[in-house]
Amino acid sequence: MRPIATGAKLIGLIISVMAVVSGATIGGVMLDRLVLADFVPAKYLQKAAQPDFKLISEAWNIISKRYVDHQAVQSQKLTYSAISGMVNALGDTGHSTFLSPDMLSIESHFLQGNFSGIGAQIKVKDGHIVILAPMDGSPAQHAGLQTGDIILRVNGEDITGLPVEDAVTRIAGKPGTSVTLTILNPRSGQSREVTIVRAEITVQNVRWQRLPGSKTAHMRIAGFSQGVAEEVRKALTEIRNKGLTALILDVRDNPGGVFDEAIGVASQFLSGGNVVLEKNGEGDVKPVPVKPGGLAPGIPLVVLINGGSASGSEIVAGALKDASRGKLVGEKTFGAGTLLQGFGLSDGSAILLAIAEWITPAGHIIWHKGVTPDVEVSLPAAAIPLYPDREKGMNPAQLQASEDTQLLRALELLDHLEKG
Repeated sequence: MRPIATGAKLIGLIISVMAVVSGATIGGVMLDRLVLADFVPAKYLQKAAQPDFKLISEAWNIISKRYVDHQAVQSQKLTYSAISGMVNALGDTGHSTFLSPDMLSIESHFLQGNFSGIGAQIKVKDGHIVILAPMDGSPAQHAGLQTGDIILRVNGEDITGLPVEDAVTRIAGKPGTSVTLTILNPRSGQSREVTIVRAEITVQNVRWQRLPGSKTAHMRIAGFSQGVAEEVRKALTEIRNKGLTALILDVRDNPGGVFDEAIGVASQFLSGGNVVLEKNGEGDVKPVPVKPGGLAPGIPLVVLINGGSASGSEIVAGALKDASRGKLVGEKTFGAGTLLQGFGLSDGSAILLAIAEWITPAGHIIWHKGVTPDVEVSLPAAAIPLYPDREKGMNPAQLQASEDTQLLRALELLDHLEKG
């Protein structure tokens, strides 16, 4: 399994809600992961931890013997909740996390580019279940779900305060079945009910379209699944053959994926230097250099980012910003800047633990801080980003009339660059 960068995960639990009941990152987590380490036997536990395990055992026995609702005392649920609690206590909200065996399976499918469900990544924030990003072409996106939307109820049941795992079990289901969500838009304060039919989802990670009335290509990267860097190379070749002279690289609502793919994508636009720096717990810093042979190190470029851009997206955006390769337009990114290593547990579950953090080539910390745009532009409250599929058949007037203020600002910057 290749290293992955998630948010990515990406992310207090970035979870793509899939048909498999699970509870942590369902498909599409991000971009900071490594192959699972071997199960760590109990004999290697520190002796200093033994009194704490005794305390946990005491609590377990009291709950098992004295709790009034004996049916609620389920061994696996208590165990998984305890492990999740330990990881959450580290404060790496939304990134370091516990994954059940089902979660690991789903994440694998996401990295391969296919899964089932409603196609939305979620996280817990301030006790609420929040949409990190809807996936391109997913039922969630078609239903109008947006980054930052809060899921208040699932089929009429209040899910406020639930762990993300429990929220996922309520939202997930088989393709063809439906789920009704009560959604709060925190920007407008309005709530609405949305019924979504779950589906099989194949992620189309790389798409592009010539923007009407211009020589600018709009390239959308939805995630960094395996093979994305090569897809970007093919798209860049097509763009060059079409005679287009500028590019808007759109990584809004991109949660990350495979680490090497993010490095490969950034390297298409850089002629040298580093893509990112990796800093471990001892303070040692290891540079990750640009891969040679990039196809577009000189094309005029603007990068679109927002709060759903995480992990691999942040690595790419940070590298291009530090190299002054193009302006970043939009909103500050998520801040999922750690390398996650998976430590396998004996029942097939795992702990994804931050073992290093990503730093941009110029030394800017991504973790919890995100990448700040050069030109800050927010979308109107009800606006939906304009992606290449929606641009087909548009004329220049229709493009200018769209509510995607971020895309229009990026196009304006490129126009000024070409004229000046």
